[in-house]
Amino acid sequence: MTGLQVLYSGGVIRGLTNWGPFRLPRPITKHQTKYHQGHHFIMRFDSSSAVQQSVRRTLGLDPRMIRFSVVKLGDKLADIKDVSGKVEWNETRELIGDNLGVQVPLSSTRGI
Repeated sequence: MTGLQVLYSGGVIRGLTNWGPFRLPRPITKHQTKYHQGHHFIMRFDSSSAVQQSVRRTLGLDPRMIRFSVVKLGDKLADIKDVSGKVEWNETRELIGDNLGVQVPLSSTRGI
């Protein structure tokens, strides 16, 4: 649905990546249900700010959506042309490393 909003409004979808299910860093309660795991997706798209607000509104109203985020990657195509949306994982589903050499575990069970 959100992809169609972007396309019908003249935006461009640059990529859709399915990261699969992950244990959440902490339990999240939404719609009177506590979630310990979530399915993660990344949709890279270019659109106007009005379309971005519409996407946020649609995702916020979707009962299947536990949490979402919209991140601005850059102002110009040159800033974002090499961002792939793919992540390299090791066997424990931790990030192998980012550009700063910092390892960030996504399989944290803190608070559970």
